[in-house]
Amino acid sequence: MKWFAFLFAVVLLAQDPLSKFPLPPKEAGEPPVEFVCPMDPDIRSLAPGKCSRCGMALVPGIPDQSEYPVDLKLSPAALKTGQPMEIAFTIRDPKSGKRVTDFEIVHERIYHMFIVSQDMQYFVHDHPVKGDDSVFRFKAVLPKPGMYRVLSDFYPKGGIPQLIARTIIVPGGPITAGTKLQPDMATQQSENIQASLRLEPEQAIAGTKTLMFFKVEPGDGIEQYLGAWGHMMAVSDDLVDMIHTHPFLADGGPNIQFNMIFPRPGVYRVWVQFQRKGVVNTVAFNVPVSELK
Repeated sequence: MKWFAFLFAVVLLAQDPLSKFPLPPKEAGEPPVEFVCPMDPDIRSLAPGKCSRCGMALVPGIPDQSEYPVDLKLSPAALKTGQPMEIAFTIRDPKSGKRVTDFEIVHERIYHMFIVSQDMQYFVHDHPVKGDDSVFRFKAVLPKPGMYRVLSDFYPKGGIPQLIARTIIVPGGPITAGTKLQPDMATQQSENIQASLRLEPEQAIAGTKTLMFFKVEPGDGIEQYLGAWGHMMAVSDDLVDMIHTHPFLADGGPNIQFNMIFPRPGVYRVWVQFQRKGVVNTVAFNVPVSELK
């Protein structure tokens, strides 16, 4: 009888195991979901919210780190100095190859674009317009022959913020990969401000954090520009490294701090944009970066 009772119990358990020995809920014992800022991944939280640094919505888990290809088409194809042209940007899904149609808004725009000439005298920060076909277009007039680097900054839904660089060549002159920059940390004057820069440590070192303290004078009337107290674009003298970032600390006053990790030694051209009383000011510094010893 004992053997029969045991066999009967085994049969019942095989037919409906959960009714006799229910498992704990699926989430029991699992670590809590961590919410991460896609722009500043060091900002994390155990609850939904916004990034305390850049204001972007936190996303659950670690998003896909894939790079999204950017197809660049020029019209006319044969460029000439001083001639109006159109740049068309098509973003493709890295897995399917299909055109991406949905993007997140980052600092009041869905697409930020930077153009830098090989001599670093020409600098543009603007915003291509998205068409009904989900292609972004921008009209420009490039002022001189040579190489131009074009940086696309966008955030596809379901991915992470992207910084994708492409190259445009305007024939008619020598082509160089950048230019030899001389360090220049002097106070810079723009439309209605002057800006000074102090580094900590005083000598920037490649691969380590450099604190960049800007002082804007006059200090009244400082306003946010495109949802941030400032925008920075740093480019290495060989045009390889291109970094777009925003203030680490700022409160609307004259003192604005950026944190930067310069990837390699050399001299970096650093453009910074601040808005005062409705006017966007662009200033530039040449920051020398030493090798870590």
